[in-house]
Amino acid sequence: RCVAGGETLALRVHRAGYQSRMAIESELCWTARLADVGFPCPRPRVSNDGAFLRALPGGQYASAVSWLEGKAIGASGKALEGSDADLRARFTALGARIAAFHEATDAIETDDIQRPAWDADALLGEEPLGGCFWENPTLSATEAELLLRAKARGYELLVSMEGADAGLIHADCLQENVLATPEGLALIDFDDAGFGYRAYDLGTAMVQHFAHPERALFEEALLSGYGTLRAAPSRDELLFFMALRGLASCGGSISRAAGDEEAQRSQALRAIRLAEEWLAST
Repeated sequence: RCVAGGETLALRVHRAGYQSRMAIESELCWTARLADVGFPCPRPRVSNDGAFLRALPGGQYASAVSWLEGKAIGASGKALEGSDADLRARFTALGARIAAFHEATDAIETDDIQRPAWDADALLGEEPLGGCFWENPTLSATEAELLLRAKARGYELLVSMEGADAGLIHADCLQENVLATPEGLALIDFDDAGFGYRAYDLGTAMVQHFAHPERALFEEALLSGYGTLRAAPSRDELLFFMALRGLASCGGSISRAAGDEEAQRSQALRAIRLAEEWLAST
């Protein structure tokens, strides 16, 4: 957080090697256009020479975006707080906001946007973008075999999904990336955004709550909110995309939580449970 020209900004330092300069600039162009049409997200700021990015030593880039006043609807790894009625309202609002995000994206120019694809190969191919989840070091041989079965069956399902709702997605709609602001919910942190299945955003929004006793209530509210603006996926589809996100996080923890066996195991256990649940439903 910094102040420049009397405005409070968020200074972002992008991870070296994660996204190319073109991909980062595309993200910033996209979110600038979203902000222009009134979608609540950080608005990128340019430097005096009109550039979005500044190159830093070590292959990193820096950018600045407007600071949004608000509070995340939940913290990473933290349980939800609030009454059932309050939480239902939160998920209804979140579903509606994700739908509005997809609507706004489809209404603006995106032909020049270059971002990674979250397609079948990126999610369940031989080298998934999130990492080879079946190689999570905390998995037993039996657990790894289960995830590989989910990988094979899920890949077949994805490539058969003709006409699926797809386009630019946030790809990281976790509760820490959703702010409650005076104007309603806002999305932040588009670092993982790319082209993929719209239902993946809904699966990601629900994945942190996979073990909550009121999960069915939250799922119903999320899909109901989404359905106010766009055709909502089925509960079975939501479970599938929750499982996909669980697998991606299991793989991502290999590098992002290197040396932290507890964190890696937590992600592995979630992936196992969701994979088992999805496989049992098919």
